[in-house]
Amino acid sequence: MAELRRLGRNINGYFGERIDIETVVGDCAEAAQEHGWASEHIEAAPGLRLLALKRAPRESEASPRRVYISAGIHGDEPASPLAARRLLREDRWPPDVALWLCPCLNPTGFAANRRENAVGADLNREYRKPQAMEIIAHIAWLDRQPRFDLCLCLHEDWEAQGFYLYELNPDEAPSAAPAILERVSEVCPIDSSEIIEGRAARGGLIRPSIDPRSRPEWPEAFFLLTHKTALSYTLEAPSDFPLETRVAALCAGVRAALDFRHGQ
Repeated sequence: MAELRRLGRNINGYFGERIDIETVVGDCAEAAQEHGWASEHIEAAPGLRLLALKRAPRESEASPRRVYISAGIHGDEPASPLAARRLLREDRWPPDVALWLCPCLNPTGFAANRRENAVGADLNREYRKPQAMEIIAHIAWLDRQPRFDLCLCLHEDWEAQGFYLYELNPDEAPSAAPAILERVSEVCPIDSSEIIEGRAARGGLIRPSIDPRSRPEWPEAFFLLTHKTALSYTLEAPSDFPLETRVAALCAGVRAALDFRHGQ
């Protein structure tokens, strides 16, 4: 990989590329339909719908591995819905995996190019005591889905020195984190800082030792860990790097996480 450097655009906030979120979500729906996914719209409010996609395993499996992927919960993190679109278009999923994918949870935030939604709520702090319409509707949708074996939340961080990830793995299952970081390192630098977002990190990996019940505000990953899964990864691409690099990093991380159980 050629040496990549920060662009220096993001000072006290994100000042990088913007995307037309309606076009991106429409592309996701089109790619999903082309490749045989089922789709539905989560009605959050009049005129506000969230796309939710489901894909059955391609192989006949009595107990397929169930994987949930979310993107676009912060409106200043364009690489995550773009990564969802690329993954859908490329259609390179393990054949024995059942998938659930929400490509954009905060469409009004993207329209304003800001982290929060249209009324100023950080949706990724709403999952314990939801008030935002998007999160109330999303939780109701999640409650109708089965438990997942793995959850992947796609994000960006405008302050990051490189890619990093959070692992929530209270049962100490075999960790996909080394495989994810190795795969991502082929396309994007890894943040080697010892402290990231105020938490101890090692080689781009943060393993928070925190009980969700001790936090008054929950990110999506805490809700998923409490109610829907025993294994969650939050992938953080570095927003101050080229957009193509960030998209490639998130796609590589997702593929590595999906491949991990297949011995790859």
